[in-house]
Amino acid sequence: MSNLISRFTVLGLALVFAMLGVLEAAQAAKPNVLLIYTDDVGYGDVSCYGATRVQTPNVDRLAREGLRFTDAHCSSATCTPSRYSLLTGRYAWRKKGTGVARGDAPLIIDPDRTTLADVFQRAGYRTGVVGKWHLGLGKAPVDFNGELKPGPLELGFDYAFLMPATGDRVPCVYVENYRVVNLDPNDPIRVSFGKPIGNEPTGRDHPELLKMHPSHGHDQTIINGISRIGYMTGGKRARWKDEEMADTFVEKALAFLRSCREQNKPFFLYFSTHDIHVPRVPHPRFSGSTPMGPRGDCLVQMDWCVGKLLEALDEWGIANDTLVIFSSDNGPVVDDGYRDQSVERLGDHRPAGPWRGGKYSIFEGGTRVPFIVRWPGQVRPGVSNALVSQVDLMASLASLLEVDLAPGEGPDSENVLPALLGQSRQGRDYLVEHARGIALREGSWKYIPPRRGPKVNRNVNIELGNAPQGQLYWLDQDPGERRNLIQQYPERANAMAGKLRYFQEAPRANPAE
Repeated sequence: MSNLISRFTVLGLALVFAMLGVLEAAQAAKPNVLLIYTDDVGYGDVSCYGATRVQTPNVDRLAREGLRFTDAHCSSATCTPSRYSLLTGRYAWRKKGTGVARGDAPLIIDPDRTTLADVFQRAGYRTGVVGKWHLGLGKAPVDFNGELKPGPLELGFDYAFLMPATGDRVPCVYVENYRVVNLDPNDPIRVSFGKPIGNEPTGRDHPELLKMHPSHGHDQTIINGISRIGYMTGGKRARWKDEEMADTFVEKALAFLRSCREQNKPFFLYFSTHDIHVPRVPHPRFSGSTPMGPRGDCLVQMDWCVGKLLEALDEWGIANDTLVIFSSDNGPVVDDGYRDQSVERLGDHRPAGPWRGGKYSIFEGGTRVPFIVRWPGQVRPGVSNALVSQVDLMASLASLLEVDLAPGEGPDSENVLPALLGQSRQGRDYLVEHARGIALREGSWKYIPPRRGPKVNRNVNIELGNAPQGQLYWLDQDPGERRNLIQQYPERANAMAGKLRYFQEAPRANPAE
């Protein structure tokens, strides 16, 4: 009898351990997901990608504990289209009206279009977005005194706390779910990007009121001692203070994560920093922390935000159950409209690393950005040179969550999950890059069609990649895109030009799938 009991005990324990293993595998298959999306942070702006004049220990920790990609791209060299592609799995150049959005833009994403957040909701996740939005809100004409609907909550998010556009554009207020935070109904907001409204002072007429002066543009309504793009009147109680923005976003992000823990729900958090976009106004505790002025100090502030979120994951014991993705919305820019000493104090810092161009540019510096994936126990730490794009997150994470995408959902998104998890060195075969025109990557080859326009954006001193003749570069041998090989390899250039036209005309970039 005792032997029989022992056998049942052993079998019972084996069954328990097997069930625990199944549960563990299920948890591993469907982790929490934290997507940290920074603003204007270039490939060379963080120390794990080679920066020396600024240190980013928390981003470096992600790279040390995760997989650091060297050939990962946002989908566009400016923010609104990159964010559109990130959330929809669709190249923004396929849709009109996805250029850099005004502060009073209506919602750009059609609520009927499936988004990354929708995918997570289907998998039973609680979803949130905190930080910069810049994809429009509500319907035209947008009324910031009422419900700003449709918005993120119609796109699959359960919670939203955001800035409508950018720090250098009015309205300078936060929106939580459908409404402006702390708005006094007796002081309604009015916004104009045409004629001046109200009697608020402007930077153009009253430079003596400014604590940061514009270098070009950015000279309209003054908010918090900084003149912005556009005119705004009213909403005084609701206006943000730039120096407190990073703290506010971290506080709201942590509150969302706590609520998910209380509800015992897995989470997807799209945490979108304002740093290091202009105006660069770090909290006083970060001022002077680098030799590069406010731009470098805001990099440190951005890194602090990353650290606070990682610290919470550690404290709550969920770091091993959380997939963290870190990236940026486009390449870097130094002077982007304010005299903040970013040029004078740059030194030998190379914001785009070895790549040519930066924000606004079709050269590699426009879209090749930092990209790190960490999932302890699931993603083996190291470095990957797989070609991947942020547009691929929808199909890849849907695969991870075992959510089937219908035809037309995430039409340009490829499932590169094995590459993201470090299980394969193979990413995409082709990638379309975008910056007021498109170019094609095929392996390490890059083709840029003939492009009209100035060669350099003089305001920001960035090469745009425009040239009357086509351009062909072999990035393995020429990462700086200096030797145009189109005369030496005309057949390759013609073939790539044909593929680029095909991708443009096809309803999806992966028509064979």
